[in-house]
Amino acid sequence: MTISSEQISGLVLAGGRGSRMGGVDKGLQNFRGLPLALQAMLRLGPQVGNVMINANRNLGAYESFGAPVWPDALPDFAGPLAGFLTGFEHCETPYLVTVPCDTPLFPPTLVAQLAQALETADAEIAMACTGGQVQPVFCLMKSSLMESLVRYTQGGGRKIDHWTAQHRCIEVPFDDESAFFNANTLEELRQLEASHD
Repeated sequence: MTISSEQISGLVLAGGRGSRMGGVDKGLQNFRGLPLALQAMLRLGPQVGNVMINANRNLGAYESFGAPVWPDALPDFAGPLAGFLTGFEHCETPYLVTVPCDTPLFPPTLVAQLAQALETADAEIAMACTGGQVQPVFCLMKSSLMESLVRYTQGGGRKIDHWTAQHRCIEVPFDDESAFFNANTLEELRQLEASHD
């Protein structure tokens, strides 16, 4: 039995402080004429049953993209795990997949490859990796892990790798490293636009 896209909810993580971009709202920075988070949402949408956005500022701007927008379940910009937790709280499917808003060119086969690996390995979590480097925010998880994540974050835990290490986790290699290039600064964002014209 294969995991179908309908069984997977997609979450675009746009809840960060954008500190390396000078505090701007990263997901709303333009890339090829559209906000980064919208680019990510449009790329993720065809790969999943439904899409949500995790954002903590400018909620009206994100809501205009046409997907549900949920702020962090944890206070103080607690990082990607806060976004994961928010996604779990609003996920009505057996699986949740996350992508960051600052990597607009991730593979159109991302979710299918993660799902296949998760199933083949009978794992609970599948993460993308490129060039030997794990990309933990490109993550497909069983929704049943929510209780575990609640316990971990309530105990003060904030590190993705510490939490995922508690579960059956598989790393899924992707050949195209450039597809996972993330724009942390406005300069990197311009570079990304220029290099993929």
